[in-house]
This record gives sequence, C-alpha cells and structure tokens, in this order.
Amino acid sequence: MRNVAIVATVATVGLVPLGITVTASAATAVLISAGRPALASSTYAERYAAAHATDGSLGSRWASVSGGGTQWLRIDLGGVHGVSRVRLTWERAYATGYRIQTSNDGASWSDTYVMRSGNGGTDDLRRLHGRGRFLRVLATQRATRFGYSLREVQVYGSAPASRPGRPSSLSAAVPSTAAGLEHPARKEIALQLVSTAENSTRDWRGQYGYIEDIGDGRGYTAGLVGFCSGTSDMLIVVTEYTRRKPDNPLAKYLPALRVVDGSDSHAGLDPGFPADWRAAAQDPVFQKTQEDERDRLYLEPALALSRADGLRALGQFAYFDAAVMHGVSGLRQIRAAALRVSPAPKRGGDEVAYLNAFLDMRVREMRSEAAHHDTSRVDTAQRAFLRAGNLDLNLPLSWAVYGDDFQITRTGLMPG
Repeated sequence: MRNVAIVATVATVGLVPLGITVTASAATAVLISAGRPALASSTYAERYAAAHATDGSLGSRWASVSGGGTQWLRIDLGGVHGVSRVRLTWERAYATGYRIQTSNDGASWSDTYVMRSGNGGTDDLRRLHGRGRFLRVLATQRATRFGYSLREVQVYGSAPASRPGRPSSLSAAVPSTAAGLEHPARKEIALQLVSTAENSTRDWRGQYGYIEDIGDGRGYTAGLVGFCSGTSDMLIVVTEYTRRKPDNPLAKYLPALRVVDGSDSHAGLDPGFPADWRAAAQDPVFQKTQEDERDRLYLEPALALSRADGLRALGQFAYFDAAVMHGVSGLRQIRAAALRVSPAPKRGGDEVAYLNAFLDMRVREMRSEAAHHDTSRVDTAQRAFLRAGNLDLNLPLSWAVYGDDFQITRTGLMPG
C-alpha cells in the first residue's frame, strides 16, 4: 500500500490533557463512527488498514508504518455532527501525545482535545465540544520504537432525530434490504469494485497519487478513477483544486493541461508533472477535491440515469463503472443502445434482461478500443453478479479483474 504522509500544522487551544480514562456522563450521545470510512497517513500492511479502527472489532486494528514523525487516522462521519465523546482503544504501540481534531472539509482542523501524557490502554474522552464532518486522531509522540496502532476509535455525538445511531459492526453496516449506492455502505462497495478495475486493488483511498500514461491515447491517467489529461476531467480536478487552494504544486500546469486536453500529448507537463501530482496527493484538500469531482462527474450522473431506469445497486454500479471508463456521454450511448434491445424496468422491462443487454453493449464498446480489449471487469465481475441474481450487491462478493481475484465479505467490508 502506498503511504500518504501528511504533517499537519495545528494550533493548541489550551485544553487540559487527561492522563487516563474519564468517566463523566455522556448518556445522550450516540455512536456515529461505526462502519464509517477511514483514511490514514500510512498503513504498515494491508491487513492493518485504517478501516479496522471503525469496524466494531477489537480483534482487528489500524497500524501506521514504524518510525518517528506524526501519523494520523481520519474518519468521515458522513455529515456535520457535534462530537461529545471519543473512545480510543490502543494496541501496545500507543501514542503518549496526540490530538483529537474535527473539520468540516477534511483540510482545516480544530483541536477538540490535546493529550500530552497518554499511557495506552483505553482513553475514554468525554465532555468534548467538537463539531465537524471529519474527526482525526493526530498522533504526535510514540511510546515505542514502532509506529502507532489503534484497535478501535469510537466517536459519539449528535445525530438527526430521524436517524438512529449507526450499527457497531461492518456486517450490520451493510443494509440487509435493497439499498442503492446512495447508502454509504453500498457506495463503499462500488468504489472498491471500481478500484479493482482501475488500480488492481480494493484500497481506493490509496490511489490519490497514482499517475502514469497507460498508452490508451488519453495522456496521463491519474488519481482515484483515472482522471486523464486528454479527456478534460484532469483539467477539471486541477482547476477545482486551485480554486480551493491557489498555492498548490499543480497550479502551474493549468496552461499546459488546457493545451493538451483532447490529445495524448505531454507538452508542458514533462518532466515534473507526475512527481508534483504525487506530492499534491499528500494534501487533504487535493484528496477531497478528487473525491468530490469523482462523485460530481461520474457517480451522481450515473445514479440519476439509473434511477430514471429503475435499477437497483448492481445496475447503478454498472452505470457508474461505464461512466468512469467511457465518460457520461459514453454511458448514455451504451444505455441508448441497450434500450433499443430491451426496455428498462421503469419502462416495463425485466431488470435482468435489460442489464444483460446493457453489459452486452458495454463489452461491444470496450472491444472497439484497443486499450480496453480485456473485458473482465464486465465478464467476471458485473456479469458474475448478474448471473447469481445479486441485483442488490449483497455480501459476500467474489470477482476477478485482469487475472486478480478479489472478495468483500461480511466480516471485512473495507480493505484488509
């Protein structure tokens, strides 16, 4: 797994550190972190992925790489919440110094709690007054010669009255009834499936810094879903990144990206662009920009079309994956060809028959491009789920892409 090493600059807000467990009441708070997506500055090995810190099991854990320096674990709470309690269960590689921080955008952080004399075990921090969509444990001082390792991070706080607290295990986090990719757990499954086809790994969060020219006529391919210098989306991502953070290492390439858009040229990008992309990928602002543009450019249009056609999670994922590879205009063309063969469910058709027609047209389109002659991302993944009648992408899932086998089970939704 690639390391994403980020050292944050933070301002102490004068909080008094607590040395051990605190027992003040927080009875009104609900658990809001269970099963939520987690990201870390580094991971010692795939089996110690960040997601293990929110999976509800003390038998798994996140572990950073060994050595000195700051490391962090970030949890996306899915919306802005008040945070009143954080319970940390450390492995033997604990932090003697750390900060609990919150953020609305995953880029600008405020201290909610500062620890300077941690002694490991379980730190149950209550009477906190944080607020944000993201919560981060920023470890600043290690207790051992290794890195840092957390078995579980449990965040408690406010939640809308109409929404119950999230379940305490990954198994429960995946809805047992039909739910589309709007559901965070279903979306996470789809993102992992796409990542296995785009980057040969389920760990999509490790791909912010990916960049290469794969020889498909689209110039540089980079980031979470293969943004390309030749197909406008890379230009869109860097433009938005520069709007959010004008002083960034990629801003100087905007003129060149405008020139090479629509071609496979590297003019004005070489030799420094790949290294600068990888450097920018360490910036949480750039990471958030990639996620937002992935959703805006590809996921949201795919969901809108799939809802119009009455498709469940598998069909939604099939549309999303097609949009990532062929663009939304390509998705629309494939969809139009499929509709000429079989009506969609919203038009009175059978969902299985329609999806078979859609995948047929998708394969035909892929085979028209030399760089995409391998259609296993359809044949041994999407088609396999369809043959099994798994229209809701219920777990467990097993599939193969480009000769690699993958699984998502009920005991391991996230990488690891």
